[in-house]
Amino acid sequence: MPVGGLIVRADDEVAAELVVRNAKMYTGDPLRPEAGAVAVRDGVVTVVGEDRDIAPYIGRATRVVDAQGRRVVPGLNDAHLHVIRGGLNYVLELRWDGVQSLRQGLAMLREQAARTPKGQWVRVVGGWSAEQFAERRIPTVAELNAAAPDTPVFVLHLYQSAVLNRAALKAVGYGKDTPDPKGGRIVRGRDGEPTGMLLAAPSALVLYSTLAKAPPLAPEERRNSTRHFLRELNRFGLTSAIDAAGGFQNFPDDYGTVKDLAAAGELSLRIAYHLFPQTPGQEIADLTRWTSMTKPGDGDAWLRLNGAGENLIWAAADFENFAQPRPELADGYETEFERAVRLLMENGWGFRLHATYDETIRRDLTVFEKLAAEGLFPAGNRWLFDHAETVTPDSLDRIAALGGALSVQNRLSFQGEAFLSRYGPGASADAPPIRAMLERGLTVAAGTDATRVSTYNPWVALHWLVSGRGVSDSVLRPPANRVDRATALTMFTRAGAELTGEADVKGVLRPGCYADLSVLSDDYFTVPEPRISQIESLLTVVGGRIVYAAGEYEGIDEELPAISPPWSPVAYFGGYQNVPRPGLAGARQVEALGEAVAEAELHRRWRADRYPGGFADSAPFDPCFAL
Repeated sequence: MPVGGLIVRADDEVAAELVVRNAKMYTGDPLRPEAGAVAVRDGVVTVVGEDRDIAPYIGRATRVVDAQGRRVVPGLNDAHLHVIRGGLNYVLELRWDGVQSLRQGLAMLREQAARTPKGQWVRVVGGWSAEQFAERRIPTVAELNAAAPDTPVFVLHLYQSAVLNRAALKAVGYGKDTPDPKGGRIVRGRDGEPTGMLLAAPSALVLYSTLAKAPPLAPEERRNSTRHFLRELNRFGLTSAIDAAGGFQNFPDDYGTVKDLAAAGELSLRIAYHLFPQTPGQEIADLTRWTSMTKPGDGDAWLRLNGAGENLIWAAADFENFAQPRPELADGYETEFERAVRLLMENGWGFRLHATYDETIRRDLTVFEKLAAEGLFPAGNRWLFDHAETVTPDSLDRIAALGGALSVQNRLSFQGEAFLSRYGPGASADAPPIRAMLERGLTVAAGTDATRVSTYNPWVALHWLVSGRGVSDSVLRPPANRVDRATALTMFTRAGAELTGEADVKGVLRPGCYADLSVLSDDYFTVPEPRISQIESLLTVVGGRIVYAAGEYEGIDEELPAISPPWSPVAYFGGYQNVPRPGLAGARQVEALGEAVAEAELHRRWRADRYPGGFADSAPFDPCFAL
């Protein structure tokens, strides 16, 4: 935007390409935590300081952005996001992220069913919880049938359950003779026919496999979908993500879209990805093949391989359906698990491991300690546990001794009530024990586990880290297990960079680091705690590129093609449904009311002083105000 008082001083050879000035900047750099301006050239930060420090680097072609005193932070880095899978499906999904009532969600679903063409589904796939709704419940099959009598509807609720309408049951072919899949349950009525409810008991495979029957996007539409999903993440100030792979995400096929976008320079988010064996019994063969094809670090600053996981072998994976008892893992899985870890260590691969419960973590650590005694672990490779809701102090000490790290997600902000009901307030207070992790000096990065569990909005996770509250606004963790705002932000910036070996260039704003930053709608450090979850970015910069712009900056970001297909729920409703802030008119009305009350009190006192004895002890003049 035009900024008065600036003089062109720099030659083109040294001039900054982008300057953000007049900012309240938190750099994340302990040597200079605060600044007012930053200059960018060739995708990296060149100068951090005040406006006067940046002025010599302004040239004729420099784009100058006035932050207007707003808070600027390093770009956020979601350390556990299923971004590749999410991008391939984003434009097909009706997002209930941020929706405040089931009534509103069903109204959206009814509208979308009316515009969805024959043969396609309406899909609500994660990012919401019954705990966020005023009604505190999920939809019924009858409600889905009423909203969409002829269009298949699939509604996923966390990794606990899914609800299908009559048309969806017909589309997937579930009937009286359909067997229950392993670890899952097709709920049936008195006549033996499926009701439309699927339960993860406790495995989510029945939910995944049913969703996989829905029609996929065409290759070109997958590209369009991914670009729009990345733009949606940029909307919240995300500039990096570590992809945690996941079920039904096959390598290399499902990675082709992001690779094509990277080759074309069209990624707006830096992605470090993992590889996850998909077929039980074939895990070692897959890992062996992958270690011969590529290695961690391959790629560039925009797209790079980071290692294996979050599963190495299926037998070692626990599940996070807190509405069900903790699953008992098979005896003896350690033999195959050790083979997988040994293979990775010998080939210089790090990994991440899905581990919800301490019982799983203890068994895995025993394998690592055996390999460490042989000098094979960790062999200079980065490794971490994901989730770790019930990890114990003893296990944390063992993780620290082996040079491990942790990545925590706000899954319990969406299913904390179920966890509390099953395990009690003591366990809930320590789930996960974030302060105990940090006190041991462990790297603890934060993420969302979006898109099929939590929402991809990182500010919901930051609110959970700081406040200890879930989306129901109930208190889940006491102050002793919360973190301050600066620590939470570090967990979403610099800590994630440590998990990918990029801490020297990412997660802070200092000369030589990637020019990844966000101009925020509200000051994260001073906004009232309940409003942290409502923060968005007004301007997001990745590698010096303005990839998202809103408000007064709208229109200066990179143009995207229109959403395809045109009937996409995202084209009509958008993505995250943020709660609108009170408008200026409403705020002014409250302010005027306060002024009127104050003036009335002053007038009462004036009358009391003017007519002693007549009004001093009397009731207010207007009987409506009498107590």
